[in-house]
Formats: sequence, structure tokens, C-alpha cells
Amino acid sequence: MAQRYVIVGNGVAGVTAARTIAAADPGADIQMFSAEPYPYYSRPRLWEYLAGTIGLEDLYFYPPEWYERRGIHVHLGRAVARLDLAHREVLLADGTAVPYDRLLLATGARSFVPPIAGADKKGVFTLRTIDDAQAMRAWAQAGCARAIAIGGGLLGLETARALRLLGLEVTVVEMFPYLLPRQLDPQGAAVLATLIQEMGLSIVTGVTTEAILGQDRATGIRLKDGREIPGDLILISAGVRSEVGLAREAGLTVNRGTVVDAYLRTGADGVYAAGDAAEFQGVVYGIIPAAIEQARVAGAHMAGEAVEPYRGTVPSNTLKIVGIDLTSVGVVSPEGEGYRELRWQDGAGRRYKKFVLRDGRLVGAILLGDKADAATVSQLIASGVDVSAHAHELLEEGFDLKALLNQ
Repeated sequence: MAQRYVIVGNGVAGVTAARTIAAADPGADIQMFSAEPYPYYSRPRLWEYLAGTIGLEDLYFYPPEWYERRGIHVHLGRAVARLDLAHREVLLADGTAVPYDRLLLATGARSFVPPIAGADKKGVFTLRTIDDAQAMRAWAQAGCARAIAIGGGLLGLETARALRLLGLEVTVVEMFPYLLPRQLDPQGAAVLATLIQEMGLSIVTGVTTEAILGQDRATGIRLKDGREIPGDLILISAGVRSEVGLAREAGLTVNRGTVVDAYLRTGADGVYAAGDAAEFQGVVYGIIPAAIEQARVAGAHMAGEAVEPYRGTVPSNTLKIVGIDLTSVGVVSPEGEGYRELRWQDGAGRRYKKFVLRDGRLVGAILLGDKADAATVSQLIASGVDVSAHAHELLEEGFDLKALLNQ
């Protein structure tokens, strides 16, 4: 009898695990459930869909036949309401019970809305789903002139750019002293801020939002220092929180995410978790590379294949942020003793590089405005190669970083 695999969630972790299971266990019964009515799509490209530069179909990764060829049965718009671990079943919102031999919780994350007074007013949005993007665009095109993005992280900046492309005046408000505090240091953030302001975006940093103004409809925000900024569309981009409701209600161990071991197993027999919903050694990574790595291990182990355990993921982002190339890997703002920081900025103030060394090894890097060495830098960090003999050359234009991998 074919093994019965149930996957809750059809994001990057769910689909990667399903593909891994299908390859390892041909003929397996793979059932994937999603509360959303859309097939697996690219969340990082939602800002482009919001801006209208791509269509809905451009977000989708695979056509229906891709799933059919692999025996993956996708149930869109069918939410799982409860887990019955004792009977090894998932219960859908319509009351249907679906049995499983192996279960993967790939429930992802939801937008976090901090306790800001007035956050429930009309005209206040988050951006996590296709429906969010459609609702925000409809509002923006219904006579809005000014938008405010609360949060200067990756998503906040990309969404701010999309709203600017829709013709709105946009102000970005970041509570930290500089933009992208997880990916940049102050000097790199200053370079980015200059480039962003050239695009017509306004930036306010180092202050929190106290309230969203207006009666039933947002008309602006009031900052903690008393300043008020007008705006008829408010984006709250304050990060995400793991979707752990099903796991918690079922009695699984949950902290920030559903706690898993090195094979992505939870404490219940046959139940796994991966991606934004999973917590490994106290960390919820919340990045696509971690979701892929975890899902591959989980899928292989679920299918009974020998697989190397998951050992964690080096935080890494290589992307375009508001059209500007950015790579941020490993430790970029070190704390404590023993670190050496090397910096370079071009004369025009449009490119910035930073390398962080410890014990002669590269442990972190920022490349802003230039992605040529992004892959090599990531490999150097992962390999732990001693680069101390060439530390003075690392930032020189034309220096062959790849040669260090062959030492």
C-alpha cells in the first residue's frame, strides 16, 4: 500500500518537500492542502504584481501538469482546521478527515501587526498574499495620493517602491536608526538611503509610530515624537510571525515556531515541520534558503531515505532591493571581541562593500550596488577558508576572490 503523505501549506517548504518525496517514493500518495486559492507563487515578487509590472500568472512557479506528473494532489482553498494526532488524521474546515502516515506542517508565517492605535482602520494594509496585493492596489488607485510604509525592511522598501510606481508620494518610517538593520550596517544603509531618496521616496528613521490618524479611514500617522505625517494608504511592514496555531492546539512543542530536531521531526510520531513555521535550535530563520534546505531534509526523511541532518543555514540575501543589487551574508554587524571589519565605498557613494573577519576567516559580508562576487563570497564564508594573508587585498577592485577557494 502506498505511503500517505499530507502536507499543510503550498509555499516554498511544502512544494520542495513534495517534490523530494515524489522523487524518493514514486507512486506515493501526496496530498497538499492550502487555505489560499492560488497555486505556489513567488512572495518576493508580490511588490511587482502590486505595481502592475507583472500579471498574476507571472507569480506562479509551475503549471498544473507539473504537479500531476509527480503525483502531487493540490487542494487549493481548503484549509486544515485541526490535527488529530491520535488517529493520524488532519481535519479540514468542512469536516473532512484526511488520514496520513507522514505529515508535514509547512504553514509558513503571517504578517505581524504591532499594537499601534488605529491599525484596524480602512486604508491600513499588510502585504503577504495575492489577496493583500489586490486589495492594496484597488485602494491605491481609488484616489490615494500619499502612502506611508511603516517599516524599512526588505518588504517595506519594495512595497514602498511599488506604491511610488503607482504614482503615490511615499514616506518610509523605520524605528531603527537606519534602513535594513538586519542586512546592513549604518554606513551601507546611508548609501542605500541616498539611492532610495533619488527615486522620490522620503525616509524617516529612529522613531516609532504611535497611532494611525483618522476616523474610520486612515488619514496619516502620529510618531512617538509628536510629528504627524499625512497619508491615505498605510502599509504596516513589521515582520512576520510563524503560523503555529495547528501545532499548538495539537499539543506539539511550540516556542516562536514549531520545535524540530535535525531531521525536522516534531515531538509527535510521523509529524514534521519546515520553513517559516519551524524552529530549529532556537532559531526561526524566515528566509527562503532555509526553507528549501529544511524541506529537502524533511521530505527525504519522511520518505525513508538516508539523508544528512539539517545543521542550520547561514543567513544570506542576494537580491535587488528597489532595483539595487544587495548581498548580505552572515555576521554583518558583529558584537563582542575578535572581529575585524574591512570597508570600501566608491567615490560617487553608490557602491559599498564590507567584509567581517574572525580568526582569519570571512564570517560576514555586505555587497551593495555590485553582485559580481556574491556567490564567491558566500562560498568563502561557508568553506571557512583562512583569508588572513590576503586581508589587505580583499576589497581591491579586480582582486580574484575565487582563487582563495583553491588554497
